[in-house]
Amino acid sequence: MKKLALAVGLAAVLFATAAQAMSVQEFLTTAAGIPRNPTALLRSDTRRLMNEVKNAFATVRNEQDAARTAGRTAATCMPEKVSVSADQILARFNAIPAGRRSISVTQAVREWMIERHPCPR
Repeated sequence: MKKLALAVGLAAVLFATAAQAMSVQEFLTTAAGIPRNPTALLRSDTRRLMNEVKNAFATVRNEQDAARTAGRTAATCMPEKVSVSADQILARFNAIPAGRRSISVTQAVREWMIERHPCPR
């Protein structure tokens, strides 16, 4: 019974997390409303977008580490430190065709890192 309750609770948390995933379109729409000056760092929207990208990179990194731990070839071979600027992120997300912008920020980062840091096969 406890296992069932734990499984239901875990499923609820995962569902809630997935439901809160920001799409690329939402990211770009929010970013368009943020001024491009130093005061932007004080805005909650800026921090929210920064956290979204930070969490997306952490998720992709965790997937990479989990694949390696399991003895599988990881989809990405990102170095320990990946540096990307806000301009690079916006350029990459704006390059996604409008019809695909419903994908999550995490999926967009995943695809970007697979392209940018592929693992040798």
